[in-house]
Amino acid sequence: MIELTQFLDAVRRDVDSTLDLLVPRADVEPRRLHEAIRWSLFAGGKRIRPAILMAVGRTFGAADEQLARTSAAIEMIHTYSLIHDDLPSMDDDDMRRGKATCHKQFGEATAILAGDVLQTLAFKTIAEDENLTPEIRIKLISIIAAAAGTPTGMVAGQQLDLDAEGQTLSIGEIEQIHRGKTGAIISASALAGAIIGGSSDDEQSSIEKYASKLGLLFQITDDLLDVTQQSETLGKTAGKDAAAEKATYPSHFGVEQTGIMAKYIHNEACDALLSIKCDTKLLNMLADFIVNRTR
Repeated sequence: MIELTQFLDAVRRDVDSTLDLLVPRADVEPRRLHEAIRWSLFAGGKRIRPAILMAVGRTFGAADEQLARTSAAIEMIHTYSLIHDDLPSMDDDDMRRGKATCHKQFGEATAILAGDVLQTLAFKTIAEDENLTPEIRIKLISIIAAAAGTPTGMVAGQQLDLDAEGQTLSIGEIEQIHRGKTGAIISASALAGAIIGGSSDDEQSSIEKYASKLGLLFQITDDLLDVTQQSETLGKTAGKDAAAEKATYPSHFGVEQTGIMAKYIHNEACDALLSIKCDTKLLNMLADFIVNRTR
């Protein structure tokens, strides 16, 4: 795992460096807005989604400079979703990534605007990427927009999650929520890396299967951590899912059975890579990292 730790550290540094160049400085007017954006964007996130994109891209031979801006754009989309997710009208969270949430620090209106900027800036970042052909840029914008905004995407998944609070759902309905609110952007990240790397249609199909399982796995482990870890460890408020009566795997199956299912889904993710002829060691290690994460 040392090799993966080094990879994740390098991705975090590279993504943060790219973001720092792309996002307006805190002293640019309107200062409060740009301070809020940087407060959330550079709060120390794990950069898992950019790491997935970078890992898949490298697997198929893409150069880091071809992957840099799209990785940054993915993190912008993810951070905007967290800012909005934490709002009082949504999950009403006071802490994110170990510090005050954006709306607690800067007010709700500014937090909404900060999310708006990050969402639109993400697509501008890809549209202006001269390291990619116009055809690839258009394809990436379409994939990421679909992952965020279609009926099976992130925003729809968040709505279904809100609607499900206090309700008894089937496992299929819970999985639908997870695949939307978390899995869709993870899948888009992986597919983006495969496209930039010039992979074949069959290879992209395998990557989509891998990423679909990986996205589901990430949300399941997130749900497990919410009921097994303390707020200080997570960097966000623990126990929120149970308090809000959210539909999760642990609430449906219990902690022990959910842990067993997580390992099964991890194996399915790794099995999806078997048909790919390239070296997929890094992708397998990412799956290992997600199933074993503690925060």
